[in-house]
Amino acid sequence: MSARTFVPEVVQQQAFPEALQIFQQLLRFDTTNPPGNEVPACEYLGSILSKEKIPFEILESAPGRANLICRLKGDGTREPLLLNAHLDVVPAEKERWTHDPFGGLIDQDCIWGRGALDMKHMAVMSLMTVILLHRQRTALKRDLIFAAVADEEAGGDYGSGWLAMNHPEKVRAAYGIGEIGGFSRFVDGKHFYPVQIAEKGICWLRIRARGNPGHGSLPNWEGSVGKIGRAAHLLGQTRLPLHVTPEARTFVESMAAQQPFPKGLVLRKVLDPRWHRLLLDRVLPDKALSRSLYAVLHNTANPTVIRGGEKVNVLPSEAELQVDGRILPGMTPDDFLREVRAVIGKDYEIEVIRCLPGVSGSADDPILAEMSEALRRQDPGAIVIPYVTPGFTDATHYHRLGIRCFGFTPARLPEDFNFVDLIHGHDERLPVEAFRFGLRALCDFVSGACT
Repeated sequence: MSARTFVPEVVQQQAFPEALQIFQQLLRFDTTNPPGNEVPACEYLGSILSKEKIPFEILESAPGRANLICRLKGDGTREPLLLNAHLDVVPAEKERWTHDPFGGLIDQDCIWGRGALDMKHMAVMSLMTVILLHRQRTALKRDLIFAAVADEEAGGDYGSGWLAMNHPEKVRAAYGIGEIGGFSRFVDGKHFYPVQIAEKGICWLRIRARGNPGHGSLPNWEGSVGKIGRAAHLLGQTRLPLHVTPEARTFVESMAAQQPFPKGLVLRKVLDPRWHRLLLDRVLPDKALSRSLYAVLHNTANPTVIRGGEKVNVLPSEAELQVDGRILPGMTPDDFLREVRAVIGKDYEIEVIRCLPGVSGSADDPILAEMSEALRRQDPGAIVIPYVTPGFTDATHYHRLGIRCFGFTPARLPEDFNFVDLIHGHDERLPVEAFRFGLRALCDFVSGACT
């Protein structure tokens, strides 16, 4: 029996309960970033690899910040494949959750916990893929590397960025497989699986407004807080210019090609500046799809933090706004700043807090066909479409090493399951059957790609 057929069958019959237990336990490690504290989670994964006699190492980039690397050796016929998952998670407001965000509880046929979608499920699926191939003593044509890394939620300085800078030989590969992609989306009864081929970069801004200080009892129509409030309002309400990148065009046209007339025509017209806004705002019934399309066709500038003043009766001389800017592949910080300036005007100081470039990729890479085949073996109706991810991932750091990065963390989700709002939201959870599906599909894909 080939590895490709053996591994999914083993997942179904034996390994899934084991993987589910590991998943629940991994969710119980509080790896909220900051501070991250990924060391205990890495040690837990390491203890599982030790029992399997699979060599690994834990590399600490700073006190409490850790990255686990393991490698199954191939015969070198083909270049390595990297499976990457970050262990850190964003904060959770426990009082707003139905269940403890670090409880790893199974309820309503879902696994609940911060990181269930973003992205401890991928850590467990990758770990089990390595373990199953090792147990089978599969003859690999390429090295298979698994990296469980720190700090992605804060930019990756202690995780993938640190590894790429300090230990490139441990992670360098032909392909890097990580987030975000492979989650099903149902459109008109069809099962679409967007796979990330490109991602937007970040350009985080600090905008300052200055005004005359004074007593709060006297009017001040040019006060710093009022000015910064206007900037926040303008950025929150104004659409930035349309940019149709090659990757975004491929995504939209791939979706449109699968739709009947006139829906396919409407989707294609989204790329036309004359129809773009009308279609997104008033015509497309799926508002989640409309938001996704907007994000991959525009730079975005979301106001996220406002600071100003210390006492209610004192007019401060300075107020500050922080903006989460996301820039399309090929765009520069200067391009983005020009668009922001055009919205808020010149009466502000703008500082770039952090900038990482977007990542471009090819929709023609043959590895997409292998992903499609693996998905169709689990879901015969699966349609893979190349996707531009609005969010930042570890791919930006691995891309610098020449690694071709794709987002593929497969999961077949229920039609009414809005995973986009659950990532970084309250009650993050993953259906148990979606996890089973993902484990089978990832094992299938990797065993084929490596053998």
